[in-house]
Amino acid sequence: MTACSRQTCFAPDTGCDLGHLDRSKCPAWKGSEPSGDSAGDTEDLLLPWSGSALGAADLAFIGGRSKPIIIGIVGPQSAGKTTLLAAWYLLLGRGLFSNKRLRIAGSYTLTGWEAVANTLRWHPGHVPKFPPHTSSRGGRAPGLLHLSFRNEDNRLKDVLFTDAPGEWFQKWAINRDSAESEGGRWVAEYADAFIVIADRDALSGPNLGPARGIFDVIANRLAAERGGRNVALVWTKADLSVTPEVETAVRQSIKRRIPDAAEYSVSIMSSIDGDGKSLLGVLDWVLGVKHLTPVLPDPESGNSDPLFIVGSGGR
Repeated sequence: MTACSRQTCFAPDTGCDLGHLDRSKCPAWKGSEPSGDSAGDTEDLLLPWSGSALGAADLAFIGGRSKPIIIGIVGPQSAGKTTLLAAWYLLLGRGLFSNKRLRIAGSYTLTGWEAVANTLRWHPGHVPKFPPHTSSRGGRAPGLLHLSFRNEDNRLKDVLFTDAPGEWFQKWAINRDSAESEGGRWVAEYADAFIVIADRDALSGPNLGPARGIFDVIANRLAAERGGRNVALVWTKADLSVTPEVETAVRQSIKRRIPDAAEYSVSIMSSIDGDGKSLLGVLDWVLGVKHLTPVLPDPESGNSDPLFIVGSGGR
């Protein structure tokens, strides 16, 4: 058997959702029901989550205590989406998070965070590297990395960050209704806010023309799909320069469609970003995102009695 028999578990693509680090010890992986002995043996049953990136089936588990904020990180391949996530995790691990309203309260995906951030760490004899390209294997929903924050009133705020391959967004931008665009459609439908990545490396290299074209198509699709949700334009690899003409054209590609978009420039180079202030500035923007409240129609009633106005308006 090469896959789990449980519908809510996607091993081996993700970890065991019953918490078994060794899949051979999971009765569902063996394709049999737990025997009397194995059912009573709880030493290997760790947690109802694996610590790896979450999938769509895990949203109900996360949403059991509060509706999470979902942040869709959108951009072409190799633009720095996963590196942005890795940089946040490493900065938080160094205690550089200084938001006065919130404090970190944990994560259900520490293994997933470690997977994306480990290559950026310095190890003796090994030079830090960028995280590997996010696989574009078939999938209908992105990997989701979780962080929880607690505010001054002791209330929890759960945030889920999408970690999806750039190919998904390129296909979604060109044809949102195609079968290959399902992952991009998922992000567009369920995200509470979007970060759209502009890659300075691609926009200053020999493939400048195609890079501008891809970004423009993604910006156009995002503007059509956002539905009033917050958007931030984030320039990655800020240590690299692009011509003023290109920078203006890319910025206008977003601003003329989404005039209220925030804008940030980030770099993992300490000489450019100091102690990660610009990176943490984007994270502060994320933590200010709120769920959209649907605008209800005004009540239509000719009766001046407030009781009947409320009743006729559905409020």
